[in-house]
Amino acid sequence: MRLGAIYTYPVKGCHRVTHDDARVEPWGLAGDRRWLIVDADGIGVTQRETAALVFLRAAVQPGALHLTAPGRGEITIQEPPPAHDLGVKIFKSRRAPVSTRPAGADADAWLSDFLDRPVRLVFLHDPTAHVPGASAELGTMTFADGYPLLLANAASLSALNDWLLESGDEPVPITRFRSNVVVEGAAPWAEDGWIGGRLRVGEVVFKAISLCDRCVVTTIDQETAEKGKQPLRALGQHRNIDQGLMFGLNLVPEAPGPIFLGDEVEFM
Repeated sequence: MRLGAIYTYPVKGCHRVTHDDARVEPWGLAGDRRWLIVDADGIGVTQRETAALVFLRAAVQPGALHLTAPGRGEITIQEPPPAHDLGVKIFKSRRAPVSTRPAGADADAWLSDFLDRPVRLVFLHDPTAHVPGASAELGTMTFADGYPLLLANAASLSALNDWLLESGDEPVPITRFRSNVVVEGAAPWAEDGWIGGRLRVGEVVFKAISLCDRCVVTTIDQETAEKGKQPLRALGQHRNIDQGLMFGLNLVPEAPGPIFLGDEVEFM
């Protein structure tokens, strides 16, 4: 098996950034989901309700974030210095707020104009304080939904696309699943058997925690923002496991280190 793709999403919900290599940190890939757009109540704005985020392109620069969007020009935002922290929630249902730093009025105005609603941009300056779920054993994380990294298996996508074609639907690309790493050369659904074990990617070792229960974001075209029914319908027919529509594997890194395209991937 080998590492076939590496992706980050500097602002949660934004268009992906493709990499040839990345540094794995305790809370995920460097630069991944350290920024979050929140509404007036301090609740995260995601593609679930705002599909236009697919058009937001973000690039991490030293100490800064560069944003572009169609018809909106561009803006460079400096990482906010220590001042006052703002408690936000990724989802309304999450009880404990996460401490962040506001990016400032210019960033807020630019994004509010882009999304045509009042929003704010915040930066997660201390990911070590953000613990996923209820267990500190699962590590710390950025603004990903539940775990530091998400793995997708290219062969599982091929199997899923076969089901879509059989039902008369169009196949979907791996980017629908917004993973961080894509493994090539494994058997379809091999990831089901990796849970509870360890994966080595190059020199970095990860704990394989659980399958990923998919949401409506997978039905959004990541280039056009058009919404459909698939692949959730097919996952419901073929991958309904413990009342979840499963595709992908949640990972927690055991230690920091670099990963590179083409790295060997080994189940340990």
